[in-house]
Amino acid sequence: MVSERVKRGLLGVENSVASIALGLLALLPVAEVVVRLVFHTGIPASNDYMRHLVLWVTFLGGMLTSRAGRHLSMSVGVDLLKNRVGDGLRIWDAFIASTVSSALAWGSVELVLIGFDPTMMVGFVPTMVVAAIMPIGYAFMAVRFVLSVRSIRGGAIAWAGLVLGLLLGIGPAVNILSTLLPNPPAYLNNVSSIFYAVTGAAAVPAIVILIASAFAGTPIFTVLGGIAYMLFAHSGGSLAVIPNEAYTMLTGESIAAIPLFAFVGFLLSESKAANRLVRLFRALFGWLPGGMAIMSVLVCAFFTTFTGASGVTILALGGLLVIVLTERGFSPSFSRGLLTSSGSIGLLFPPSLPIILYGVVAQINIKDLFVAGILPGVVLVVTLSGIGVVNAVRNKVEVNPFSLKEAGLALRDSLWEILLPVVIIACYFGGITTLVETAAAAVVYTLIVVVFIKHDLKLSDIPGVMLKCLPIVGGVLVILAIAKGLSYFIVDARVPMHLTAWVEQHIHSKYIFLILLNLALLVTGSLMDIFSAILVVAPLVIPVGALFGVNPIHLGIIFLANLELGFLAPPVGINLFLASYRFEQPLVRIYRNVIPFSLTLFLAVLLITYVPWFATGPLSLVKGG
Repeated sequence: MVSERVKRGLLGVENSVASIALGLLALLPVAEVVVRLVFHTGIPASNDYMRHLVLWVTFLGGMLTSRAGRHLSMSVGVDLLKNRVGDGLRIWDAFIASTVSSALAWGSVELVLIGFDPTMMVGFVPTMVVAAIMPIGYAFMAVRFVLSVRSIRGGAIAWAGLVLGLLLGIGPAVNILSTLLPNPPAYLNNVSSIFYAVTGAAAVPAIVILIASAFAGTPIFTVLGGIAYMLFAHSGGSLAVIPNEAYTMLTGESIAAIPLFAFVGFLLSESKAANRLVRLFRALFGWLPGGMAIMSVLVCAFFTTFTGASGVTILALGGLLVIVLTERGFSPSFSRGLLTSSGSIGLLFPPSLPIILYGVVAQINIKDLFVAGILPGVVLVVTLSGIGVVNAVRNKVEVNPFSLKEAGLALRDSLWEILLPVVIIACYFGGITTLVETAAAAVVYTLIVVVFIKHDLKLSDIPGVMLKCLPIVGGVLVILAIAKGLSYFIVDARVPMHLTAWVEQHIHSKYIFLILLNLALLVTGSLMDIFSAILVVAPLVIPVGALFGVNPIHLGIIFLANLELGFLAPPVGINLFLASYRFEQPLVRIYRNVIPFSLTLFLAVLLITYVPWFATGPLSLVKGG
């Protein structure tokens, strides 16, 4: 009983610290804006605090994600297997994940101890103290992967992975001792040489095993982290580069917007905002043939702009919208296909999280990407809506008579949600706030709406919403952190230059390059989450696009639109698994439901790819050129 109380107490502390970190991340930028406007000054070191709060949100969120067993993986279907094969795969996943996480913990210890000068400060706190959350987070995740296995034999295998990870930490441990000891013993050089020789020799088979493990359900961040670790070991490079790149990525200027906008999405999904928006769009479009399908697509697009590609839209709205559609006469199979296809339909609209990340990676103005994504996003929305209209006309689906009174009442009821994008656009595009400050303002605005105006949630409910948000945010940001290390190796090894040279030698048509790009990105989107794909694949694609004179803004829209479609590509598109789970249908049936939508959306993506004006035209109008 005492140990159980202690355990609950420790978990409560973990929950509280994580929630406080996310809360401070939202409140600090708003406080900075207020102080700036009122006192014409700012909060000392607020930018440093804010950027490092992202670091804490990431690793505390990652710890919560491991505790809940919700790390993103390519093969979500493994969770559904209850036989010996499923048990064996879960044990294997725990072995690999614990190995890589513990190795990354050691690399992070090296970064903390010798990567930061003791005089470096975040406000009044030493940077190395703040950065200590990285090895702590990885260590917690490693242990939790082990503890996720219930059987004795499986637990022993998982513990063996933890031990193997400790052995992989010999290289960083030697570097720490060699740096910190005043007179390091000579044998440390021999230990280091042996370590790099062994890990270098094992690199290729280990990478093959890691790639195969990805299809067995091993968390994506451990697959990418393991590959990066072995590549650096094989090249003899410092293994602390991986956590150093993670630190650099997570403390970047714009990254805080990702968890903040995701928090907005969770607040909306936990409130009754979806019901109000459904009522509004039903009143506005329900009188049209296929009006209910149009309504469903628009509601999904609204939510996805804030939640990104995390699948929250399908999970949060799928149950409600499938009932609405089937009650109005659409078939269950059509309804499932439409909603699965709409799960990522808003990714090209501001404040899209993938657009923010792509802008950071490609070093492109994020405002320009936001503007460029609007018309292509409309093309995708119209395409899906058009399928709904055709189906409704063909099957004589019932329509609602238009009621001006109902439309007015619905608009009044949902006005605060409709104003949210207006607030974001006015603040950010008006130059009033930075991107991160805009995201924080959106959080505060949404909190005021759902708690004090609409009374959907109580203040006491907000920590619970945070704890639902943090595992998703942590899972995504941990992937970003790791993918940045792999991206660094790819660029450092001059892979983009070699790829560009090969393409220049073998491909001479811009249009052949674009069709190959379409196909490659569709496959990538079906195999990887969009955030790691941006970090790992975008550095390869960007220089090749420049070789063929593709506008970099247009290339970014092509990149994201294709990855969005890849979520619907069998056999492992993430939206397919989420829809199978949400609608309680076999995966093969979801495949069949989605195929007509995927093929039609593919044509729309080709239109966006081969007609640059959809992306560059609105941008030139905005800039007056």
